[in-house]
Amino acid sequence: MKTILVKPLLTEKLTLLQEKQNKYAFQVTKGSNKIEIKKAVEDKYGVTVTGVNTSVKEGKVKIQMTKKGLLVGKRDDVKKAFVTLKADDTIDFLKNT
Repeated sequence: MKTILVKPLLTEKLTLLQEKQNKYAFQVTKGSNKIEIKKAVEDKYGVTVTGVNTSVKEGKVKIQMTKKGLLVGKRDDVKKAFVTLKADDTIDFLKNT
């Protein structure tokens, strides 16, 4: 089976979203779509998903000056999924990991 959910994202801003709007964020694989993400969250955490929003953050280009010249590299792109749950459902990341 293909892995969809890479890891949950936990920041102060996302914690406020969890409390106020019952939205949770996950880092997902780049090839996954909203239907696969919804099914993966429902199967793993046993909750009802009402909506999924996705965004792709492009990786930064990094340049480093060395004795031999410039080294140019790029960080990986990251796809995030913001999942809205039914009003009475919650996810406890510490218990369900």
